[in-house]
Amino acid sequence: MIKVFNASVAFNSSAGIFDVNLSIEKGEFVYLIGASGAGKTTLIRLLYMDLYPQKGHIIISDFNSTRIKKKDIPLLRRKMGVIFQDFRLFNDRTVYENIQFILEVTGTKRKNIKKRVLHVLADVGLSHKRNSFPEELSGGEKQRVAIARALVNEPFVLLADEPTGNLDPEVTKEIMALLKKINERGTAILMATHNYQIIEKYPGRIIKMEDGRVV
Repeated sequence: MIKVFNASVAFNSSAGIFDVNLSIEKGEFVYLIGASGAGKTTLIRLLYMDLYPQKGHIIISDFNSTRIKKKDIPLLRRKMGVIFQDFRLFNDRTVYENIQFILEVTGTKRKNIKKRVLHVLADVGLSHKRNSFPEELSGGEKQRVAIARALVNEPFVLLADEPTGNLDPEVTKEIMALLKKINERGTAILMATHNYQIIEKYPGRIIKMEDGRVV
């Protein structure tokens, strides 16, 4: 099996000491569970190197947190997709422009941008909403845009931080079905959640965190 990432880190924060060892293989669907404050979001931030471990290391594909240069962080993030609970869309840009922006900042050639944006919008079922603004969308549609934005660079792993936390049960089912479809195509997914009904319905490997540690 090919490891998507391997993490062995220690990190001190206001919430206490964070000490984790874990790895995820190519194509796995892994749940990260634990109470609020257990360290789930901190781990995800460490993985996309928004935070750095004070001891240990994180290896994502060919990138090592002990050696990576600041200028190479955007290159790392092109190979990862990150989905947040609060969507983090630009309200003054259309659905198309929200996704287009990601390709522009990562240096994609202009001739390829339109094709890739339209392809990923079709993939998440939102082609008909490409000219809409976020305020015109439902919560489920906003999360689909966020997923499309995370997918547009064809990442090998998606990090999802409570992606269904603000959604009702019916929309949650739609989002989980979409994530499972993406996973079945070979993209590894690490999903933080506190919704155990999701795990029962859509089984995957479980990593439980408690007080900054895997237990």
